[in-house]
Amino acid sequence: MIGMLTGTVLVIGTGEAIIDVNGVGYLLQCGRRTLSSLFVGEVATLQVETHVRETAITLYGFSDEEERAWFVKLQTVQKVGPKAALAILDVLSPSEILSAASLEDKTAFSRATGVGPSLASRIVVELSGKPAPLGRGFTAGMPAHTSENKIIDSSVMGLHKDAVSALVNLGIGQSEALRAVANAVKTEGDDIGLNVIVKAALKELSS
Repeated sequence: MIGMLTGTVLVIGTGEAIIDVNGVGYLLQCGRRTLSSLFVGEVATLQVETHVRETAITLYGFSDEEERAWFVKLQTVQKVGPKAALAILDVLSPSEILSAASLEDKTAFSRATGVGPSLASRIVVELSGKPAPLGRGFTAGMPAHTSENKIIDSSVMGLHKDAVSALVNLGIGQSEALRAVANAVKTEGDDIGLNVIVKAALKELSS
């Protein structure tokens, strides 16, 4: 099984790239986020998830281990295959996936190509309240997180849900409330109270 490749980028195509490793060209299926980080002629290191089927061996490449781990995690949801998992990672970063699942934001997942309302609902149900996946080389006591993805405490997510509920009670649509709270928390940080989040979200909505 191939877990990682380092080589020269030969070709960047639609949804795929070819990496030359010591004269062997490996074809990898990649999402837009990963492809945007590659440049023809430059050396790149990609985390790889290998899928072995009766008729083919497919390599999926990712610019970091966190995305690869979420690619695997998403496919634990019934009816989510590799194509849908890549599509979700095209529109949501790992931290946004965790946040959308915790806030039960079905609309966020529906933005992915091929993910309809029923599948988005299933994803939310099966991922809500679940921890982020551990990547290779990490243990339960040493979670993987990047500069953009903090570990989101359940009490913090509860606070976010309360803020969304408060906005909905004020007559604001749920989708708008979810986006406003997410932007407010991104601006103000997690270490704030409910009133501050709601005020910041209302300011976000009025701007």
